[in-house]
Amino acid sequence: MEQKKIKAALLGLGTVGGGVYKLIQRRKDEMEQIIGTQLEIVKIMVHNLDKKREGIALSLLTDNWQEIIEDEEIEIIIEVIGGIEPAKTMILEALHAGKHVVTANKDLIAQQGRELLNAAEESGADFLFEASVAGGIPIIRPLKQCLAANELTDVVGIVNGTTNYILTKMFEENVSFESALVKAKELGYAEADPTADIEGLDAGRKVAIMASIAFHTRVVFEDVHTEGITKITEKDVAYAKDLDCVIKLLGVAHDTKEGIEVGVYPMILKKEHPLASVRDSFNAVFVHGDAVDDAMFYGRGAGEFPTASAVVGDVIDVARDIQYECTGRISCTCYKDTPIKKFEEVKNKFFLRMQVKNQPGVLACIAQIFGNHKVSIVRVVQKYVEETQAELVIVTDKVKEGYMKNALKELEDLEDIYEVSSVIRAYL
Repeated sequence: MEQKKIKAALLGLGTVGGGVYKLIQRRKDEMEQIIGTQLEIVKIMVHNLDKKREGIALSLLTDNWQEIIEDEEIEIIIEVIGGIEPAKTMILEALHAGKHVVTANKDLIAQQGRELLNAAEESGADFLFEASVAGGIPIIRPLKQCLAANELTDVVGIVNGTTNYILTKMFEENVSFESALVKAKELGYAEADPTADIEGLDAGRKVAIMASIAFHTRVVFEDVHTEGITKITEKDVAYAKDLDCVIKLLGVAHDTKEGIEVGVYPMILKKEHPLASVRDSFNAVFVHGDAVDDAMFYGRGAGEFPTASAVVGDVIDVARDIQYECTGRISCTCYKDTPIKKFEEVKNKFFLRMQVKNQPGVLACIAQIFGNHKVSIVRVVQKYVEETQAELVIVTDKVKEGYMKNALKELEDLEDIYEVSSVIRAYL
């Protein structure tokens, strides 16, 4: 086979971009054996050419996109600048020019994935995005290839390291959410503005991508019901421990007869479940298929080199396809049009904590309201009692989200209930 040097351009030189460049340089001498030819990054697009970058030759740097897109020798574009624009325009221009694209851009894939995959298919180009979900954990390729023989029905995962770190600290060190968040920022797990992480938005984008691939139906970020962990308190943690459970922010996707269920929210999880033992900033994705049964993928979900590992793995895959002239093998796998179930129709178990008047008949009144809204009570706990106030914890059976929402609305109007302090779904 005729060998040639495959040339690539890197868009962005932040944490991930820097990791990608370093990792390719680290494996430089082995690339010919891994791919069958040499691989070289010949251009790196940056925003500020004057910024000093140790170990990067100035001749590699450019702030001119046209210099890259018009270079016919550059066959692979590696996009790690993030966000919607200008990333989307650059990727589309690259694909239309017949260049192959590797990206880590979860925001873009979760919202505009169909358009990008269609453009790749039209050009016969590779468009790979393993790093868009769960950092260094292989999950996109397994869903598309290794598990392709399965009818997948469940994809449930911890796909945000920041929130998992915070919840781990709350459970293991008995600290508040606020204190754990401060520590996460100090260690670099949380951004200065952590909203996307702690409100479940980051995980929601990743769940949309995984659900689309697993269930062969286009799921976008707007389809995903998202809630964060900001309302989880030390009392909730204590009750979860009493139930021999933990609390995790889970991305949940189910393929049911009535449609696809997708959501991100905190869930009380039995300690026996494999996801319960996933600590610190680690991620994990639990998958169920009709042939493979249960499988779990575990590892570092973010960071310079874990994410770079996924990006460079995709680059190597594209380079092999170029070398063997078989690019564009796997494009969009969303060949179904399964409806997305309305969230009000999704069924969940619930953990409820409320402050009520300490007097006879209150629990009976609550039970009557729940009964009227088809909510079945499984367990009641009353631990903290004062002269005029008591704290009730109620665990329910599975109930439609819409029924629970209506029941809670009616409860909040009751004079005998001071406050519904916590509403947490339960994966029991």
